[in-house]
Amino acid sequence: MRRILALCFSLTLLAALCPPAGAVSTSASSAVLMDATSGRVLLDEDMHAPRPIASITKLMTALVAVEDCPDLSQVVEVSGAWLEGVEGSSIYLKEGEQVTLETLLYGLLLQSGNDAAQVIAGWVAGDQEKFAQRMNEKAQELGMTNTHFVNPSGLTEEKHYSSAYDMALLACACLDNPVVAGICATQTIAMEGHTFVNHNKLLWLEEDCVGMKTGYTEAAGRTLVSAATRGDQTLVCVTLNDPDDWDDHQALLEYGFETYPATQLCQQGSAVGSSAVGGSLNPTVSLVAQADAWYPVAEGEQLEMQLDVFSPLVAPIPQGTQLGTARWLLDGELVAEVPLLAGENVTNDQWQPSWLQRWWMGLWGKKWETTVPGMGLI
Repeated sequence: MRRILALCFSLTLLAALCPPAGAVSTSASSAVLMDATSGRVLLDEDMHAPRPIASITKLMTALVAVEDCPDLSQVVEVSGAWLEGVEGSSIYLKEGEQVTLETLLYGLLLQSGNDAAQVIAGWVAGDQEKFAQRMNEKAQELGMTNTHFVNPSGLTEEKHYSSAYDMALLACACLDNPVVAGICATQTIAMEGHTFVNHNKLLWLEEDCVGMKTGYTEAAGRTLVSAATRGDQTLVCVTLNDPDDWDDHQALLEYGFETYPATQLCQQGSAVGSSAVGGSLNPTVSLVAQADAWYPVAEGEQLEMQLDVFSPLVAPIPQGTQLGTARWLLDGELVAEVPLLAGENVTNDQWQPSWLQRWWMGLWGKKWETTVPGMGLI
C-alpha cells in the first residue's frame, strides 16, 4: 500500500530572466523543436508525417556502427563490392584502400560521404541489407514508429523514410553517445590523407551549436538536424524539406532557449519534503532527491509536485533507503520523476541498558521492563 502525499501547492516556475519570444514558424514541410533532456516538444509542425530524409540518415548509420564496433582504430579494407552504385557526395574511397573506422565515420558525418556509408555498412554487417536491418532494429528500440531504413546513406528509395519527431529521438540518442556527438560537433579535421569540412554551417553561425547533420536530395529537399547547448539545456531541432533551414534553425533554437528555459525542479541530495515515521524518537524523516531533475518551463506555467511515499514507514530506516518517488505534473500529465531516499538514519526507540546499568539493576534486584526511552523503571 502506498499513500500519495499530494502537495497541492503549485510550483510557479517563471522564466523571469528572459522575456518570452514570440511564436515562430518555419518554411519546412515538417519541423520539431525538442528539449533533449526531458523530450518535451516545444514546437510541432506536422512532426509525425513520414517523409524522405536524405543524408540525415547517416546519424543512424554512425550510431549503429559505433555501438556495434566501438573500437574505432580497427582498419577497414575497402571492398569493390561495397562501392557499387555509389553516387552523390563522396570522400573518394578506392578499392583496396585501408582506412580506420574512425576516418570513415568522420567522412560520413562531416563530408556526408555516401561511399563511406556503404563501406561502413558492408564492413559492420556484411552488406547494406543486413545493415539496414540493424538500423531498423535500433529505430524500433528508440521508439521511431514512423521510420524505415533501406540504405545507410539516405539516397532516395521508396521505402526509406522517417519523420521529424523520429529524427529528433535519434538525435537525442546520438547526443547521449559521446563518440557520435563528438564527431558531429567537429568543424574540420585531417585524417589519413583525407581532409573533412563539416557541411553543417550552424557550427559557424550559431555559437551554441553542437552539431548534427545536413541532407539533400531532389525528393527530400533540404533536411537538417541540429543541436545546441546553452547552460544546462540542450535543444534538438529537425526540419524536413526546408528551403530556409539555416535561418529557421537559428530562430527556433533562440525561441526555445528564451521561451522554455530549463528549470531545476530538485537537486541531488536536497530534501524535497518529509514523511512521518513510526516507532522512533524522530517523528519524521527527510525525503531527499536521488538525482537532479530539470524541465523546460515557460513563463506562467505551473508544475504540481506530488510525493508518493511508501506506507507505513517504521524505524529503523538506514540513511539512503528508497522511500518513494517525487513526481511533477504539468496540466495533469507526468513530466518528471525522481526516487526519494531517507536523508538520515532513523533508529527505533527500543532502548537497551548498558552492561553497567544491567549490573547496577542486578544489585538492587530491579527488573527493567519498559521500552520507553530514558531511564524509567517499573
